Amino acid sequence: MGKHFPLDNYCCNKYCSTVSKTQNQHGSLPIPDRAFIALQKAADKLAQQAEQLVKSNRLTGAQYNVLRILRGAEPDGLACSTISERMISHDPDMTRLLDRMEKRDLITRQRQTDDRRVVKTRITSAGLELLKQLDHPIRELHKKQFAHMGNARVKELADLLEEICEQEKE
Repeated sequence: MGKHFPLDNYCCNKYCSTVSKTQNQHGSLPIPDRAFIALQKAADKLAQQAEQLVKSNRLTGAQYNVLRILRGAEPDGLACSTISERMISHDPDMTRLLDRMEKRDLITRQRQTDDRRVVKTRITSAGLELLKQLDHPIRELHKKQFAHMGNARVKELADLLEEICEQEKE
């Protein structure tokens, strides 16, 4: 075998110390930058957990979101453009997303007779049943995700985030 070299603990400790100092330098960032980064990281972490849950039912997060939107629009359904506007995360190819969902019989689409340009999308009974199965596990996941904060702080967080979203519309 090859030669064995003694471990230089001093260099290793110095490197680890440098890494942890670098990671803690976020305190020197402007507060809005820190808030933005923390928000992005938190959103990603929470979304990954929810994505894992819906994935066990052969859905993506975007597909789950479409089903929730369409359930809320029952019985009238919605045009594709309206679904896109209501999505939590923008999906650049809504048509393909809806195609896949239609193949699984989760939604139906129908061209309107009064305006042939508009295609109404509706949730099917299979889509409603799938959402019904996911309602409780999703609610429990969200409870677990925020359990460490307490209701008052979670409400305050929700209010602050809604304020950011409202500011965006102006």
